[in-house]
Amino acid sequence: MATTSISLIREQSEAVIPPRALWVPFPLGRPLGAADDRLFQGKVLRSAFRLLETATSPTIEDFLVEAPFQKESEAWACPVSFPVTESEEIDFRLRDEINRLRPWSQETRLARGRSLFGVSGADSDQIADVVDAVLHIVETGDVLQLPPSKIEWRFDMPLLIRHLADDLRTFYHEALAAQPGEGAPSHRAFNDFIFGGTALGDAFQSLAERLTEEGSAVSLITRGFILPEGYYKGGSAFPTPNELQESGFSLK
Repeated sequence: MATTSISLIREQSEAVIPPRALWVPFPLGRPLGAADDRLFQGKVLRSAFRLLETATSPTIEDFLVEAPFQKESEAWACPVSFPVTESEEIDFRLRDEINRLRPWSQETRLARGRSLFGVSGADSDQIADVVDAVLHIVETGDVLQLPPSKIEWRFDMPLLIRHLADDLRTFYHEALAAQPGEGAPSHRAFNDFIFGGTALGDAFQSLAERLTEEGSAVSLITRGFILPEGYYKGGSAFPTPNELQESGFSLK
């Protein structure tokens, strides 16, 4: 069956080598461009489907039309502040952030009646255990053995790291969504906040370093899942073709 796809991260598509991919210059979470713009979204979809007629070998085609401008919401703010602490240790800072955000995250869960937290296998009340697991990986550098925990993890390592990061990201996002007033962080504003000085952002960067040090293809691909586009040395965290070849992964 012939397939086509839309790519938001060109480096990832270059590493995977899909049969057909349309790279679009839009923010993550917006593969069709501007929300509620049916005409523009139709142009993107038609360009992707057109590859079924024109591409005869693995192809990545660029969609070079910028999406119509949409002003991002600036009405949100983090519901709590993270003052400079006496300890610079990442474990102290991360646990402090979690404790400050916990009541706000719980408020969002009560209001929505649900939570997306728990993809790693953790229950809704096991955020501290997820933090312990992440800090264990950061401190030991072991990205291949499951971190000790009473939680029955749903994934093996290093893939579990991706889902631990997803759970922490969900926890923070739900906390920020509970801030007073209207508005919620856009995808870009949320990432700017996380990687603009929080302990969580620093923990993610440390996890990325550990995965890079291990160096296998699966570790490098996992690195790409935990750091969004533009927040890893100014670019993509997904491995380049050269990195994959050096890891022993065959691109053929």
